[in-house]
Amino acid sequence: MFSAVFYAVNAFAAGALDTSSTFSAQGKQQSLVDIYQQALSNDPTLASALSANQAAQELTEQGKALYRPTVNFSAGTSASQTDIQYNGSGSNPFKAAGRASFEAYNYGVDARQPIFRKQNLVQMDQAATQVSQADKQLHLSQQSLIVRTTQTYFEVLIAQDKIDLIIAQKAAILSQLEQAKATFEVGTATITDVNEAQARYDLVVAQEIAAVNEYEIARRSIQAITGDIPQKLATVKADIKTNALTQGMDKWLEVAAQNNLNILIQQDTLKFSEQEIERSQAGHLPTLDAVASYTDIYSNGSTSGFGSDLKAGTIGLQLQIPLYQGGATNSRIRQAVLNKQKAQDDVEIARRQTELDTQRAYLNLNTSIAQVKAYEQALISSQSQVDSTKLGYEVGVRTSVDVLNAQQQFFSAKRDLLQSRYNYLVNIIRLKAVSGVIAETDLADINQQLVLNNDQ
Repeated sequence: MFSAVFYAVNAFAAGALDTSSTFSAQGKQQSLVDIYQQALSNDPTLASALSANQAAQELTEQGKALYRPTVNFSAGTSASQTDIQYNGSGSNPFKAAGRASFEAYNYGVDARQPIFRKQNLVQMDQAATQVSQADKQLHLSQQSLIVRTTQTYFEVLIAQDKIDLIIAQKAAILSQLEQAKATFEVGTATITDVNEAQARYDLVVAQEIAAVNEYEIARRSIQAITGDIPQKLATVKADIKTNALTQGMDKWLEVAAQNNLNILIQQDTLKFSEQEIERSQAGHLPTLDAVASYTDIYSNGSTSGFGSDLKAGTIGLQLQIPLYQGGATNSRIRQAVLNKQKAQDDVEIARRQTELDTQRAYLNLNTSIAQVKAYEQALISSQSQVDSTKLGYEVGVRTSVDVLNAQQQFFSAKRDLLQSRYNYLVNIIRLKAVSGVIAETDLADINQQLVLNNDQ
C-alpha cells in the first residue's frame, strides 16, 4: 500500500518533471554551436579577459612614450609688499626708502628629449612582452570558453537522459508491481514479490527527484555562461561513430609542448624577468638628454625700486652619471635575478602539468572510445537478458526479483552508453584544448554528431 508520504514525494517528482518537460518542449532547439555563439556575447569571464587585453594594449603606447619628448608649461604670479629703511650717513638717490608694493608674473616652457636611456629602451621591450602575454591570456580564455560550453552542454543532456531513463524504469517497475499484486491475489506468487517491487518503485521515485534536481542545476550552469536558461538542446545521434586516435601519445605531447598556452605564457614571464635584469643593470649607466627652455619673467617693481622684464631661452645637452645610490641598484639586480629563477621554475611547472594533463586527456579519450563499443555490446546483452528473464518468469523458472534485476541492469547499461558517448565528445575537446590546438571548427565537428532540426 502506498503511504501518504510516498504520495507527497511522488507528486513533487511528477510536478518537477512536468516543469522540465515543459521547458524542453518550448522554444527553439539549440545546438552546441548556438550555445557557444550565445556564450561569446554574454560570458562575463570572457568579457573580463577581453577588457584586460584591451587595457594591456595601451602598454605599447606607454613604452613608445618613454623615448618621445616631454614638454611642460609653467606659469606663476606673485604680489609683494616691502618696507625698507637705510641706515648710515649720506643718501643714495637710486634707493628709495619706505613702503612699496609690486607684482611679478612669469611663464615658461621646457622640453626634454631622451637621447640615451638604456632603461627606457628595455622598458619598451618589456611592454611588447606584456602585450604578447596578454594576447595569449585572451586566447586561453577563448579556449576555456569552448571547453566550459561543451562540458555544461553535455551535462544537461546526460541529466535529461537520466530523467528519461528513470521514467522508463519506473514504468517497467510499476508494471512488474501490478503483475506481482495480481499473481499474489490469485495465489501464484508470494508477498515477497510484491514487497520487492514496491521497494524498487519507491527507490526509483527518490532517484527521480535527485535527477530532476541535477537537471535544473545543469541548466543553470549554462545560464551562468550564456545569461539564459536553455529550453531545448539538440541531442546526440543514436548512431554516433567513434574514430580511433590516429596519432600516438608522444605526438600529442610534442604538439602540447609547442602550443599549450600556459607554457607559452610562463615563457613570456621568463622573458620579462630577463629583461628586468637588463633594466636593473642599466641603473649603473649614464643618461643623456637634449633639453631646451624658454622663460619670460616680468615685475613692475622690486626692493631696489626698479621693475624688470626678462626673457631667456636655453638649449643644450644634459649628462647624468650615477655614482652611488645607496646600494639600491645592486639590490634590484639581485632581486631580478631571483625572480628570473622563479620564472624558470614556473615554466617547468607548466611544462610538467601540461604533460600530465595531455596524458590524462589522451588516455581518457582512448578509454571512452573503447567504452562506447563495450557499452553498445553490453546494452544488446542486457536487452537479451531482460527478454529471457521475462520469459523465464512467465514459465515459472524465474522470480520477479530476477526480472527487476535484469531491468535494472538494462537501464544502467543504457545510461552508461549515453554517458560514454558524451565523454567521448567532451574528451575530444579536452585533448585539443590541453594541446593548444582547439578551435571553433572543433565545435562545428561535434555539432555534426547532434540531431538538429533540419535532420528531423
